[in-house]
Amino acid sequence: MDKNTTIGLVLIVAVLILFSVLNKPSKEQIEEAKRKKDSIELVNRQAQLEMEQQQRLDVGESNMPVALNEEDTATKTEGLKNLYGDFYMAAEGEEEFLTLENNLMRVVLSTKGGKIHSVELKNYKRYDSTDLFLIEAGEATHNLSFFAQNRNIQTEEFYFKPSVSDSKIMVNGPEIPKGKEGNVRFNKEEPGESRELVMRLETEGGNYIDYVYSISHNSYVIGYDIRTKGMEKLINTNTGYLNFNFDFKVPRQERASKYGEDRYTSIYYKFKGDEVDHLNLNKSDSDELKTPIKWIGFKQLFFSSVLIADDAFPNASVSSEKMEMDDPDVAFFKSEIGLPFDNQSSNEYGMSFYFGPNHYNTLKMVGNDMEKIISLGWPVVREVNRYLIIPVFNFLRSRIDNFGIIILILTILIRIIVTPFTYRSYVSQAKMKALKPEIDEINKKFPKEKAMERQQATMALYKKVGVSPLGGCLPMLFQMPILIAMFYFFPGSIELRQESFLWATDLSTYDSIISWKANIPILSSIYGNHISLFTLLMTITTIIQQKLLGQTQDTSSMPGMKYMMYFMPVFFMFILNSYSSGLSYYYLLSNIFTLGQTYIIRSTINEEKVRAQLLSNKKKPAKQKSGFQKRLEELAKQQEAAKKKKK
Repeated sequence: MDKNTTIGLVLIVAVLILFSVLNKPSKEQIEEAKRKKDSIELVNRQAQLEMEQQQRLDVGESNMPVALNEEDTATKTEGLKNLYGDFYMAAEGEEEFLTLENNLMRVVLSTKGGKIHSVELKNYKRYDSTDLFLIEAGEATHNLSFFAQNRNIQTEEFYFKPSVSDSKIMVNGPEIPKGKEGNVRFNKEEPGESRELVMRLETEGGNYIDYVYSISHNSYVIGYDIRTKGMEKLINTNTGYLNFNFDFKVPRQERASKYGEDRYTSIYYKFKGDEVDHLNLNKSDSDELKTPIKWIGFKQLFFSSVLIADDAFPNASVSSEKMEMDDPDVAFFKSEIGLPFDNQSSNEYGMSFYFGPNHYNTLKMVGNDMEKIISLGWPVVREVNRYLIIPVFNFLRSRIDNFGIIILILTILIRIIVTPFTYRSYVSQAKMKALKPEIDEINKKFPKEKAMERQQATMALYKKVGVSPLGGCLPMLFQMPILIAMFYFFPGSIELRQESFLWATDLSTYDSIISWKANIPILSSIYGNHISLFTLLMTITTIIQQKLLGQTQDTSSMPGMKYMMYFMPVFFMFILNSYSSGLSYYYLLSNIFTLGQTYIIRSTINEEKVRAQLLSNKKKPAKQKSGFQKRLEELAKQQEAAKKKKK
């Protein structure tokens, strides 16, 4: 063995010895491991004794004592103390269920963990007519975790003691008129009963953790406070936060649809004094919220479970795991919230839960921008929904029960509003059509190579006869916010949920006159496995409308435009086939009224007179160029100069 090999072996041995010394457990760690091992052995021994006693009872040895003797009981208690410290008193018990109920919901609590066991909304049903649970029995984690006496404490492992003996707490109040469900203002004027339930986790020495629940008549809000007393004696002194977990599986409430509940289910949150944000709507996502949060909303298409802080949560982490469309659950929501822990005799964390519908006015009255959970579109479109569509819709809903009729009246009102724009657009198109012979002459005089001269000549003609090239576009642009607002309003409108009209059994989702189970490549993934009649009729009327529009427009300079006019309706047919049938029904009605308006307007416009007027204007002295025309000409010159420079 040479010198280098010997040195290498010595170094390896030295490293191994050093590593073992550095990683040798401390005396405290050895004692802690021994304590845990002994505790587990004691608990296992107790479990074995209980099992043997039960086996003797099963074979008829009734003379054997059922109760444990003092030695076994002491052994078991010692084991629990070693495992849980002063919390051992609540380590054993029998799970019981208590119900908080008002006219709107039924919330079941469990003494095991003192947590929310299930949440049912009484006035709603799932798509299959079964009871609607926002949280199904046993599918939620509701837990406070921290280190106390060098032990990892999870409150969901312990048994809480309720402050009442009744298993059901029902609050009553005045009769609620239709449309006033969960209405905060009505509740202030006509208050009902309110009750409180305390779930207490007791420790040795009289210290405790309280979960305080409160419920009021005609409210979707459940008060929830966490109060501690004497925990500073038990919780490790270097603890800055208690971790509060609220996780649950999200049960499917609506028919599976990639443009329905599966798309809109996600976690929303509002930063204190700031805007509302959300996780990705289309896929699983997570985020670390490092600034104070006012509320965290676990949102589905039509319902939400929202955890609201009285002040703010200092920080939180949230995640949403999306499920497949054939899964009975839509997603799995997880949240971990940091609750600041002060080393004092008592701490209190005030918060509340909202379990209810995504109804705009109801959420708005709860406050703190909760209504922004509902997607109403980008800013301009959102304002159209807030100040026009929603107020008119609610006014009609309070007086009419048939939602098909409500949408019909809403369509008529909107068409009346946009009629002046429609008229101006059609007149502008008629003028452009009347100038077609002159435009053709300009195109012959100036070939494509002289684009700048052609454009200048065209603009000069428009100016001379008094025609604005944007006259047909601007009126249409003014109508676009309303059309887009409807696109956002109908799919998220809970008022349409499970409301039928004609062949549509539910206006909030697609109407299916023909469906199939076989998976057709490409078609099934894009179009779906059904045919929506409202969408089909909407597409047909849109094509007819585009054809009439084409008769008033000159597309000779843009041949592809003619085909694009027919391609777009077919494209939207594939998209809207799985959207809300109420939306397709509205677009169908809008198309029908537009066709009617077009025929009426055409009958009032004499195209020969329009052309005669334009030619008369042409003979008048030329007016000074407008700033807009000058900018267009300048832009055309710059483009022409750039082309020459490249050559």
